[in-house]
Amino acid sequence: QVHLVESGGGLVQPGGSLRVSCAATGGTLRDYSMAWFRQPQGKERDFVAVISGTGQRTSYADSVKGRFTISRDNAANMVYLQMSALKAEDTAVYFCAAGPRYRGITPYRGDYTFWGQGTQVTVSS
Repeated sequence: QVHLVESGGGLVQPGGSLRVSCAATGGTLRDYSMAWFRQPQGKERDFVAVISGTGQRTSYADSVKGRFTISRDNAANMVYLQMSALKAEDTAVYFCAAGPRYRGITPYRGDYTFWGQGTQVTVSS
């Protein structure tokens, strides 16, 4: 059983940067692909980025490509999402998710077993 806790959300101005973090306990992090999803108020939860168990492979949603960077530190059991050039449409609750490595780096919610409680990111002037 993996327990995930997100942190680092907050209010940021358009064009600004923010890093959200995900702390994992209860498992060996390298055994999991780790992803970030986001859910704007009243909308579906959508894929943002994913990183493989070793950190060698990543994939991003087209809407964040070139602006967001996912990374991980398996020794510290941490996953990060560095966000830059933020836009109002990036406003959402951001969720960390863990899925078994054999599924690869997948953008599908159903492939992830464990989820955090989410952290709110608001982009507004």
